[in-house]
Amino acid sequence: MSETGGPIDDGGIAPARDPFELFAAWMKDAEKTEPNEANAMAVATVDAEGRPNVRMLLLKGVDHRGFVFYTNLQSTKGGELAAHPYAALDFHWKTVRKQVRVRGPVSPVGEAEADAYFASRAKDSQIGAWASAQSRPMEGRWVFEKEIAKYALKYGLTKVPRPPHWSGYRVMPLEIEFWRDRPFRLHDRLVYRREAEDKPWRTERLFP
Repeated sequence: MSETGGPIDDGGIAPARDPFELFAAWMKDAEKTEPNEANAMAVATVDAEGRPNVRMLLLKGVDHRGFVFYTNLQSTKGGELAAHPYAALDFHWKTVRKQVRVRGPVSPVGEAEADAYFASRAKDSQIGAWASAQSRPMEGRWVFEKEIAKYALKYGLTKVPRPPHWSGYRVMPLEIEFWRDRPFRLHDRLVYRREAEDKPWRTERLFP
């Protein structure tokens, strides 16, 4: 084990002083080759009984504060994060044969940040955020389409405000693991860990 930035040179993944730099480099490579969304990620939460839930979402922002995604706050994931504000993320890029796993506490993004991202969305997506009672039972597709029509009429000639039940979350990582495929399942694994957001990162190699 060594402090990040120290000498680790065994032919494996070359560590960066900051894992966000390494993540950015890997994401850039994936964006060149992935046929669809390179920013797709699995997001895992737990329910009141500690049973895991996982679903695919899109990463909408990343910086030294963490990884950001947006959702309906009244959805299943929103309720689970309100009760247990901790999540795990997984990025798997088949074309470059790499994977990144992230774990850490979750906090809501600021109102201004959520407003700015919502304003950047297509108007049909904005209307959908108002129309969908995400994760709750629906009598039939026609119910959803009726709600879409209602809000399309309401906001047809005006800007669509962000719904109060729609916002974003930021996962502040305490652990980020980088995985690279190697022949014969002799994969590379490099993990960054820290005790808290203001603590330094440590790196460690893991057996595949």
